[in-house]
Amino acid sequence: MIVLLMALTFAQASRCEGSAAQVAAASERAAAFDLEAAAARLRVGPSDCAETDVPYWYLRGLIAAQEAYRDGGSPQSLEPVKAAIAALSARTTEAREAEIARVVLEAASAAAQSERDVMALLLDHALHLEGEQRSAGLPGAPIITAYEVAGDLWLQVHRFEDARMAYARAAREIGPTKRIFLGLARAASRLGETTAACEEYRRLVAGWRGAENEPPEIAEAHTFLRQPACLGPVPAPIR
Repeated sequence: MIVLLMALTFAQASRCEGSAAQVAAASERAAAFDLEAAAARLRVGPSDCAETDVPYWYLRGLIAAQEAYRDGGSPQSLEPVKAAIAALSARTTEAREAEIARVVLEAASAAAQSERDVMALLLDHALHLEGEQRSAGLPGAPIITAYEVAGDLWLQVHRFEDARMAYARAAREIGPTKRIFLGLARAASRLGETTAACEEYRRLVAGWRGAENEPPEIAEAHTFLRQPACLGPVPAPIR
């Protein structure tokens, strides 16, 4: 039995060799708002390693849910989300973060259909699970936390005050991230709070260390910051 357990452990380690580097690379791309590239980083190598398989299906599900929302949440558009949820369900017994990711995708699916009440219940459950994990020093949803996705989904369904509160909670729980700065800026802008939006967009731009080709999110920030309300008072001339 001991020999068998050692063999299984070695096999798992072999399958997951290099997984930490893949997850780190995916996290870097996700932080630059490129989820497609992040998912691609995780698909290099074997697919039977939970360390990369869980975040891969999580990101694929989030991407698919966004596309389904743009398509009106039709049953056909939600099929890729269901596939991602099924893949994560198969991992829940070996990876607790897979269960959190699965519930987040259920919430994203509800958001794609503008089912706000169902989405809210699922988000509450996901945030509870993530809070338990983090309190125990264990990982929550991979790459993009449930706290951040909660803000994204409330913003998506046009509940801007709820989005702002979700992003503020995310900042308290995990610290500031570029996704949170962007979300707070967008929520403030939708609420007509231009000064607050300017401040959050400035924080986003100040923390940007990406490649030369800026993503649309950074271009959005630069465009917003060019309006007069964000430029601040003009210094008086020296006499």
